[in-house]
Amino acid sequence: MTKKINLFGNLKSDFASGLVVFLVALPLCLGIALASGAPLFAGIISGVVGGLIVGYLSTSHLSVSGPAAGLTAIVLTAITDLGSFNAFLLAGLIAGSIQLILGFIKAGSISNYFPTNVIEGMLAGIGVIIFLKQIPHAFGYDPDHEGDLGFFQPDGKNTFSEIFHMVNHIQPGSIIICLISLAILIAWTKVKFLKELKLVPAALVAVVVGILLNELFIQSGSILAIGSGHLVALPVPKTLAEFTNIFMAPDFTAITNSKVWIVGATIAIVASIETLLCIEAADRMDVQKRYTDTNVELKAQGIGNIVSSLLGGLPMTSVVVRTSANNNAGAKSKMSAIIHGALLLISVLSIPMILNKIPLATLAAILLLVGYKLANPKTLKHFWEKGKYQFVPFIATLVGVVFTDLLKGVALGIIISIIFVLKGNLKRAYNFRKEEYADGDVIHIDLAQEVSFLNKAAIKSTLNNIPENSKVIINAADTVYIAHDILDLIREFKTTRSVDENIKVKLKGFKKAYRLENSDGFKNTVTVEHKEHLELK
Repeated sequence: MTKKINLFGNLKSDFASGLVVFLVALPLCLGIALASGAPLFAGIISGVVGGLIVGYLSTSHLSVSGPAAGLTAIVLTAITDLGSFNAFLLAGLIAGSIQLILGFIKAGSISNYFPTNVIEGMLAGIGVIIFLKQIPHAFGYDPDHEGDLGFFQPDGKNTFSEIFHMVNHIQPGSIIICLISLAILIAWTKVKFLKELKLVPAALVAVVVGILLNELFIQSGSILAIGSGHLVALPVPKTLAEFTNIFMAPDFTAITNSKVWIVGATIAIVASIETLLCIEAADRMDVQKRYTDTNVELKAQGIGNIVSSLLGGLPMTSVVVRTSANNNAGAKSKMSAIIHGALLLISVLSIPMILNKIPLATLAAILLLVGYKLANPKTLKHFWEKGKYQFVPFIATLVGVVFTDLLKGVALGIIISIIFVLKGNLKRAYNFRKEEYADGDVIHIDLAQEVSFLNKAAIKSTLNNIPENSKVIINAADTVYIAHDILDLIREFKTTRSVDENIKVKLKGFKKAYRLENSDGFKNTVTVEHKEHLELK
């Protein structure tokens, strides 16, 4: 049974963290909508629904949902293929319905099989991306929109070339504001009396100082003044008609279009996997080590995507960037996610002109620290010390996420983890040792607790390399399961090579269920109860 969450039990810390997540989420919602080829307010609607509805329905204490960078390519292509954004909204509604079904059939349990080193590699990879992507914004070079986490950018550049290009487009005012913002953010974690100001988060102070500094630059006519191209750019409806046009409805006449269903199913699968990965990451971040019901999460995401699509919003997932910012800001419960959604809604309706004065350099400072904490070098050292079986999948996931995308990077890490598991299983299938006695060598092969068909190749190779005139003891005393393939292998070894090459074989500890049968139908059963050793000549 899921423990009921007290939403108002930690309101002081949750309000402060919700405010920080709101500041991070605002440009990301706009940037992802822009990259998706959707109306800018579609990203805001998704963020509001992700905060208010998914935040309330979810059992996760830290996860924050909203439009996801991992879906931008799918959304951009789908809007073009389907011919209209309204038809795409229908696909989003279908995706939400599929997620709801996945929650009811308990598909969320697959998250239990994500290896910890892969999840940590994913987080570190996203941290590296966030950090690298914010460097140009910190220097006042903003052609690549906030929210783009892909290595290859829509403008033809990539993460590294963007940094090289910024050298020729540096804005001194942006650098000054970013450095001051970083100083404020760091001071809030180091200075004792500042750390105790829970209701005044450092991110809010940095944003206010950033706005005031830029206004001072503008009023004084300084060359340090930051232009509108380097500020948050939220559309401002001037009339009631413009405001009502923000909301769009799905085109239900497209229900017979097979492409709509394909897009819907694709979004459901990708969004569900990304959500489950983020939920696992959020639970790893939680210092209280609380666990999220992933099946409830899929239902919450499904309802959220249905509502978002009905209002004209983008599809959403649980998002690592927002979740990490939420955790770093000191969130205690899901009330933080709800507050972030409420702040998005209220501020967009009431103070859009003020929001549009926020320098992107200030937001870059906030995200630089988020990225650094996710990709902390201590994590790299931790997995290095754990050995190659933990480090290689971790670093492969990190590199894969940075140079491809989240899902491909995670898939690479999981594949390598599976290979290592199989390799380790092959090594642990038996223990091989040789002992020397007066009358010759005796080779011991001690079988493991479980010996599956995956071990066939290794055992076959070992048996083939046993020299002539040897004495071999195959011990199954600790074995509870032996695959039929392995029994056949031992039978063939006993009936052919042991005769042809004068190899004496003793079987030890084989139970009644392990019957070694010759091709002529003769059954040689070795039982622990009646005969512990059997020599086959």
